[in-house]
Amino acid sequence: MNIAVVGTGYVGLVSGTCFAETGNHVTCVDIDESKVKKLQSGKVTIYEPGLEPIFERNVKQGRLHFTTNLEEAVKSASIIFLALPTPPGEDGSADLSYILGVADDLGKIITNYKVVVDKSTVPVGTAEQVRKAIEANAKTEFDVVSNPEFLREGKAIDDFMRPDRVVIGTNSTRARKLMQTLYEPFVRQGNPIYFMDEASAEMTKYAANSYLATRITFMNEIANLCEKIGANVDMVRIGMGSDSRIGKRFLFPGIGFGGSCFPKDVSALARTADQNDYNFRILNSVLAVNDDQKLSLMPKINNYFSNDLSGKHFTIWGLAFKPNTDDIREAPSLYMIEELIKAGATVTAFDPEAMENVAEYVAQHDAIPTESVEFSEDQYEALQHADALIICTEWQVFRTPDFEVMNNSLKNKVVFDGRNLYGLDVMEQNGYYYCSVGRELVEANQATLGSQAPSK
Repeated sequence: MNIAVVGTGYVGLVSGTCFAETGNHVTCVDIDESKVKKLQSGKVTIYEPGLEPIFERNVKQGRLHFTTNLEEAVKSASIIFLALPTPPGEDGSADLSYILGVADDLGKIITNYKVVVDKSTVPVGTAEQVRKAIEANAKTEFDVVSNPEFLREGKAIDDFMRPDRVVIGTNSTRARKLMQTLYEPFVRQGNPIYFMDEASAEMTKYAANSYLATRITFMNEIANLCEKIGANVDMVRIGMGSDSRIGKRFLFPGIGFGGSCFPKDVSALARTADQNDYNFRILNSVLAVNDDQKLSLMPKINNYFSNDLSGKHFTIWGLAFKPNTDDIREAPSLYMIEELIKAGATVTAFDPEAMENVAEYVAQHDAIPTESVEFSEDQYEALQHADALIICTEWQVFRTPDFEVMNNSLKNKVVFDGRNLYGLDVMEQNGYYYCSVGRELVEANQATLGSQAPSK
């Protein structure tokens, strides 16, 4: 089957590569000439574990192509996927200008029947808007289908090649047959393809992401309460997760969720509710709590340093919004860095993949002077002369650190852990002042701190 994928961002590149892996001929199109040139030369433009080898294989075998010419990409395609950005506007609603712009162009280009698929996460009613935009210029039959993606960054290849389910929104028998043929190789183990109307498919994606964001936020609230009453959120999580009605996933507390999906999708669904005169109180609370949670370590840091961070130097381990990605969109680390700098501190940061993106982010934000943030290529060198270590992302490489090296590098044995990586007993045995989320404070080293002992 010949397929066109419009957009070579995270969703577009993963989707196009995985469709090529099952024998389809895929042409990906993007208006970014420099990105297309890199892809044409065989360079992957995003970090995603497992993507590079199948990308290289399909480029080499001639099944995966890249172009800046939309007409060239869609000319022979039976199915055209729209994998375009839908960034949040100031009011939280999804910006559909990229999608509708391409839809308008498609109406002028297509000369025979095509299935146009919304792969981007889009609000309910977008399929109809896309249909009207194409219809305004089209002189041939076409169908518009909603096919939301459910890819987890860091695990996207496995999610695409072996999906839990495939959701396809269409009322067209012709489009349904094409989409079923396309996806059958991905569900050979028996996982379902769910066919439904377009609006329900669009709503399914928002509902799923918003529910997962709500679970995370609920556990963050539980963690905050655990700190007040002396309970241990790790024990609470285990007790809850063993209930088959609840399950174990998305119950880990921390310093809030970020990324390209949860913040944007929750905001967009809340905005859709507002536009339809419905007060979605749970989602509004999720957004408010998550905003606060991203900076929930700051009062603890300020308390330890007697509300004076001027001249203090901090190391941050972890910049990406989650491990196994270089994505920093809405990452809690960015909020932490800005608050620390605002308070007069400086920062040295380490992340296995995201440092280049954060350096670019810092260079573009006047609120963060570039001289206040340094980056280290080694996680232990980053600790040199730091007054404390702050952990923002749960990369595996941070889970079993060399405490002897840490002890010799940090100015003080002080750790503020936003991802609960270490056991309380381990940190106490190693003599650390260890402040995590929803658990007892470990004050093992305060006797040696002198004037820097935490204020009460």
